Amino acid sequence: MAPLPTGIRFLVSFSRDQWYRAFTFILTFLLYASFHLSRKPISIVKGELHRYCASASEGELRFNSQSQKASDTPPRQLPSNETDCGWAPFDQDNYQQLLGALDYSFLCAYAIGMYLSGIIGERLPIRYYLTFGMLASGAFTALFGLGYFYSIHSFGFYVVTQIINGLVQTTGWPSVVTCLSNWFGKGRRGLIMGVWNSHTSVGNILGSLIAGYWVSTCWGLSFIVPGAIVAAMGIVCFLFLIEHPKDIACSSTLVAHSKSYENGMHRFKLQKQALPSEKKPLDPEMQCLLLSDGKRSVHQNHVVVLPADGGSGMAAISFTGALKIPGVIEFSLCLLFAKLVSYTFLFWLPLYITNVDHLDAKKAGELSTLFDVGGIFGGILAGVISDRLKKRASTCGLMLLLAAPTLYVFSTVSKMGLEATIAMLLLSGALVSGPYALITTAVSADLGTHKSLKGNSHALSTVTAIIDGTGSVGAALGPLLAGLISPSGWNNVFYMLMFADACALLFLIRLIHKELSCSGLATGDQVPFKEH
Repeated sequence: MAPLPTGIRFLVSFSRDQWYRAFTFILTFLLYASFHLSRKPISIVKGELHRYCASASEGELRFNSQSQKASDTPPRQLPSNETDCGWAPFDQDNYQQLLGALDYSFLCAYAIGMYLSGIIGERLPIRYYLTFGMLASGAFTALFGLGYFYSIHSFGFYVVTQIINGLVQTTGWPSVVTCLSNWFGKGRRGLIMGVWNSHTSVGNILGSLIAGYWVSTCWGLSFIVPGAIVAAMGIVCFLFLIEHPKDIACSSTLVAHSKSYENGMHRFKLQKQALPSEKKPLDPEMQCLLLSDGKRSVHQNHVVVLPADGGSGMAAISFTGALKIPGVIEFSLCLLFAKLVSYTFLFWLPLYITNVDHLDAKKAGELSTLFDVGGIFGGILAGVISDRLKKRASTCGLMLLLAAPTLYVFSTVSKMGLEATIAMLLLSGALVSGPYALITTAVSADLGTHKSLKGNSHALSTVTAIIDGTGSVGAALGPLLAGLISPSGWNNVFYMLMFADACALLFLIRLIHKELSCSGLATGDQVPFKEH
């Protein structure tokens, strides 16, 4: 018998469970990358909605009137072949406030809808819920672009489109995080989800490139094409997404389970009683961060009774019940300020580069993707460090501590030339996106499967929605504040971002102190915790 080819031996070396797990990883990655792909065009098109392109005579009149209001404003050299200042109503002097209002409309709706989305998502099949959200998001993303082809100049049209799009996009995050957490256990969760969370940056990069391709010639296609991609991925979701390993009789963890026996509605798992000398050390993070003070039983039961359906027989957790899980409130408030910084860059970075480096909208959009490239490495690095140290809060705190001075340096050196801007985009992207990525993925999954829930798998989507929903409040405020502050100077925007980073770090102080104070405990010592 001839030996099998090397490639075939490699393929058959993986088990059926591993192939399904890899498939789910890639599919959920692509699904949420398409969501972010559809959010990016608005930041790219801003430079086209308002251009410094009045005709020579109009430009002279406009400059004369503006010079009376602000004598220190330098004159701009206007192209002679242009006759307007962009797309009405964004061609007026208050264009920054109008563009900021568009961002705020989307993100405010997203933040409000997220709190409801998690609760609804716990009670509906993930595949149907996510498919509906992607189809609706694709439709309203494309609708924004149709304003170009039908010459719609109503500000209300664009605001309403953004609001509805923000609401339907809330179906995405709780669904994909819940699905991925169903397939992957806690082992190496930081690394796995750090790599997986790079879908945010990949989506932003693709969205920037796609929108940038048409922004100068036909900006309506900058929305219609991403909208079509999201809708197409919604159909893929409906056809291929597997919500839970039990749906196809797969294991949900990366290691083999001990032998178990089915009996009626429960699964009885036989366990060997742990002897004092055989005590296994508890996860320091579970000891000190996610568990409150109290008392723990020393003895383990011989038989652990678990729901046979993975927890589906339990009632979904309430909103207040999810808030009582230790660490949810602190991480939610931290994410509020961390996401404020991240989304300010997401929505305003291309326009900042256009103003500071004097590039057109297409080149500024392409250059802004370097921030997302840095974000990919930052998310993976945060996951690896937190897995190694078993300290999620301390990892986030360290990156937030380094991010604030980095933003100050960015605001200073980005005016010195293109090379300095590129270097600082990569570094800032890593430090800003690292904590944001870790909290929205590994930390949310940890808290959603917290031991105090006693196996209730219906908490994960609600906890994820609470954390990301609170963060989305900051995501709504950041671009809005940037629109209000930027007319007074971009330096003031960066001061606002540095203050937000400091606030994010402040909310983690108690958890960081708890992690560090527990790091010296002997691994075999009993660590008490409070039963909820």
